[in-house]
Amino acid sequence: MQPLAAFKPTKVALAPDARPTKELLKYTPQLSLKERDRRWDRLRKYMRIAGFDAMVFLGNDLYWGMGMANIRYMFQVDSNIGADALFPLIGAPVIWNSVQHMNRPTSAYLSIQEWVDDFRDRGGPKAIASEIRKQGLDRSRIGLIGFNGAIQLTSFLQSDIEMLRSELPQANLSDATPILSYFRLVKSDEEIGMLREAGRIARKVVDTMIESSRPGRTEAEVYADMIRTQIANGADPNVFNLFSSGPVEHPRHELWHLLHGSEQPVAPTRRPLQRGDLVISEFHTKYGGYRCHTEFTVYVGKEPPAQLRRIWDVSVECLEASKQALIAGRTFKEAWEIVRRPADRAGLDYVELGFHMMGTASPEFASMVYPPGYGRPNANGWGTDDLVLEEGMTFGNNIDLHDSAWKPDVGCMLADFMVVRPNRAECLVNVPTEMACTG
Repeated sequence: MQPLAAFKPTKVALAPDARPTKELLKYTPQLSLKERDRRWDRLRKYMRIAGFDAMVFLGNDLYWGMGMANIRYMFQVDSNIGADALFPLIGAPVIWNSVQHMNRPTSAYLSIQEWVDDFRDRGGPKAIASEIRKQGLDRSRIGLIGFNGAIQLTSFLQSDIEMLRSELPQANLSDATPILSYFRLVKSDEEIGMLREAGRIARKVVDTMIESSRPGRTEAEVYADMIRTQIANGADPNVFNLFSSGPVEHPRHELWHLLHGSEQPVAPTRRPLQRGDLVISEFHTKYGGYRCHTEFTVYVGKEPPAQLRRIWDVSVECLEASKQALIAGRTFKEAWEIVRRPADRAGLDYVELGFHMMGTASPEFASMVYPPGYGRPNANGWGTDDLVLEEGMTFGNNIDLHDSAWKPDVGCMLADFMVVRPNRAECLVNVPTEMACTG
């Protein structure tokens, strides 16, 4: 048996002036170089104060791709295949992205962004360590930046950390992820611009959900229509749609999942919608790396039960209360108490009722959606009572109400996306407040 011949790529000479095309820059959402410089300067000031000589970013597709949130924030790189980056205190950053065959004849990222010039084939910790040694940083203090959020704890792949420590035995490696979460707390005008465009597209998705939720159409068809509307209108092809449907009226011994939408692959199914069904969804519209949160409910029929309409009406009251609550200078506790007051007065139950921060990830710190003492502390506002809302913070609402005295498995979902302002929150989606009923 003859041994396999060594791979020899075809040698085709590139023109001396060959460069990655910049045509795609016209069609890709862009944050300015001024915004890049603001972020890089801020991180380097922190590094200088804290004694870091470099930061190593380790990115993956964790949690709907949010494992890339910090790399997206710092470098405008956001890949489902994952990426790593070296950000030195002095000098230009290096990005390791994608596999070899996808970087031929050059990295596509050189055509869709202008923040970073040095892209290399992804080589894991060994490639990162080699560059660190080359730059003479292998005896330095180096920060490791992964991903964390209000629900997801700081996450690294154990094998990556072990290999970095093995390759760099004299370096001082420590977790620096939380500093990026702090930097992302208040959004700049450019970031809010990205979220505003995401909100514009999100409203189109709500309209599509209403139009598509008709008797005879399957869950899968409605779901696909919503995703098509996102992508066709310029949103990133990132699918986050917690979706459910089912009959409002059903036997009491038969439980349906109509308090909150379900994740894939539980939904969507090929079940056809019928008159009397409820369709609920929490979805994210991602634009230029920024995620806008929306929740909505559609009743398939002309006349929803009075109890369901009452739940919807109280949901609208909570939404209106959110606009008054999320203003600069209030404490988080004052805000969530205002949001929950209408539901408390009406004696309604909730799965989630509050708000959580969003940007390049969701939920970012902080999250106040569960009642005190319920669930994980970082989702019920623990330790945030006296923290103060600042203008430019951005929040998704969570208004998921039901009445257990009527039905323990049927409720309404409603939410907008809001920017903290001095006198009244700015809404970026402007969801309809009339209950959507389709026949």
